[in-house]
Amino acid sequence: MSSAAGLEQAAPVDPPVDREVLGWDEFGAAARELARAVLASGFVPDVVVAIARGGLLPGGAIAYALGTKAVGTLNVEFYTGIDERLADPVVLAPLLDTAGLAGLRCLVVDDVADTGETLALVQRLVAVHCAQVRTAVLYAKPHSIVAPDFVWRRTARWITFPWSAQPPVTVQR
Repeated sequence: MSSAAGLEQAAPVDPPVDREVLGWDEFGAAARELARAVLASGFVPDVVVAIARGGLLPGGAIAYALGTKAVGTLNVEFYTGIDERLADPVVLAPLLDTAGLAGLRCLVVDDVADTGETLALVQRLVAVHCAQVRTAVLYAKPHSIVAPDFVWRRTARWITFPWSAQPPVTVQR
């Protein structure tokens, strides 16, 4: 279907049955549950660092739930497709101003700790500057090299997130 603005909206795609599927409402509840777990642990972050792209929405939602206004992002590319990845995660521009992290308590947020390599990289990068670093993810996989501090759910299945369930929007010409 197309709109007057010339944007083509893809038809809804049903995810394969062998996937974990997260809907928008459940995502909102998950973010609040993670925020409660962070505070219940006694850790009160000064800053939330979201790993882009998958961690942007969870990072923002958790920051709002925590009442944390300082939010930064670090762009990391690792996955190139479903179960396809680069040899190692790569930090992309624009870069996070790490000087602003000096001495702060930081919560690093991502959507999933699959291999855990992206989370481990970002955790190492910010730990050099921060007084304390904790990690939070919506999902953790059993084979992750990192054990996140806060996990909403554990699964071995591929996950369909509400923000990436549809293909990118294209412009009709």
